[in-house]
Amino acid sequence: MPSIYQLKPAFQNLLRPWVQRLFSLGITANMVTLFAMLISLAVAGFIYFYYQHHAPSLWLLIFPIWMLIRMAFNAVDGMLAREFGQQSHLGAYYNELCDVISDTALYSCLMCFGFIQPQLLLAVAFLANLSEYAGAMAPLIGQARRYDGPMGKSDRAFCFSVVVIIIMIFPYFSANETMLSDIINTIFAIISLLLCSTLYNRIKNSLADAHNLIK
Repeated sequence: MPSIYQLKPAFQNLLRPWVQRLFSLGITANMVTLFAMLISLAVAGFIYFYYQHHAPSLWLLIFPIWMLIRMAFNAVDGMLAREFGQQSHLGAYYNELCDVISDTALYSCLMCFGFIQPQLLLAVAFLANLSEYAGAMAPLIGQARRYDGPMGKSDRAFCFSVVVIIIMIFPYFSANETMLSDIINTIFAIISLLLCSTLYNRIKNSLADAHNLIK
């Protein structure tokens, strides 16, 4: 199945002049990776603590805006590493671990909304981490890191941004919190199913490529 990740080459071409500028300023890939993680934790912390005491408002736009910027950061750190000779073993750890930390924080912060089933949200966070782990394990059997969909990192960023926008605008159309709860929790259930498919695809395709290589 298609994934937003397939748009990455075009996205990188748009960012390339900025990447060259960052390199000329002495900014490294690891700096970008760590900075993106710190901002993700700050955004997650703000949303979690602020919306425990406030109704959904325009401040929630910080979430989808950051998700878009974060995708740019993810592309930039990879381009700095590959195109400017900054690849390192430490950077590989940063790249995987910082993403998992950021994803977990950004997904889990939505538990501040009482109409969201925390079990579903935790299931999404768990399956997201598991699918990323499966992708990162591919090199252990001699294959490239897997980014198969249908619910890769970029797809999750898009879906969670849509969820947050729904949470923000719904009160302007209806005061029925039960309906909002049903909509949001149904979306998370679908995301969970798509993550299971993603996990399966990454394992299956890694094994298939390894088998073809042996043949």
